Amino acid sequence: MGIQGIKSALARSLGPALSRFASDTKGSISVEFVMMMPLLFWAYMSAYVFFDGYRLSTTNLKAAYTVSDLLSRETQVIDDDYIDTLVQLVKFLTQPDNEVDMRITLVSWNEDDNRYYVDWSESRGLGQPINNGTIHQFFDKLPVLYDGDRVIMMETRGYYDPDFNIGWDKKELYNLVVTRPRFAPQIVYSG
Repeated sequence: MGIQGIKSALARSLGPALSRFASDTKGSISVEFVMMMPLLFWAYMSAYVFFDGYRLSTTNLKAAYTVSDLLSRETQVIDDDYIDTLVQLVKFLTQPDNEVDMRITLVSWNEDDNRYYVDWSESRGLGQPINNGTIHQFFDKLPVLYDGDRVIMMETRGYYDPDFNIGWDKKELYNLVVTRPRFAPQIVYSG
């Protein structure tokens, strides 16, 4: 029996076995599961991280609106303790362990000079307080005001650090909210 004979004998005996193996589907679900599970797990974790990030972003924005509205209703003189308490309130409303920075600026409009002026500005971790030389950076974010009218410009910055590594680094969540004082023409600060 030559080589050709051995090959044909092997093909006759292994042929049906190979054919049965190729048509057998008993183990395919396990193999597909092992191949697809990492992708499905990553997709689920990504959806969780995206949802959690947007949830924290909207929570930070709502906290900024809440604190800005609280400040707009103030009729008494505010001081450093009051502003520190507002920072603690923002932390409480977002996440107690979240790092939060805040800057509050009272801005007025002067029709004769055609520009905004800063009445006062206080910052807690969000850079330097804004002054008359730097208010122009916010010109496009401030509303149109009447002569002598004032608004409170509240800036908050928080951070979102994802629970799972899906390729996102720590994200900064910055919000700017502008509110008009409600019960007094201006908010008086005594620092």
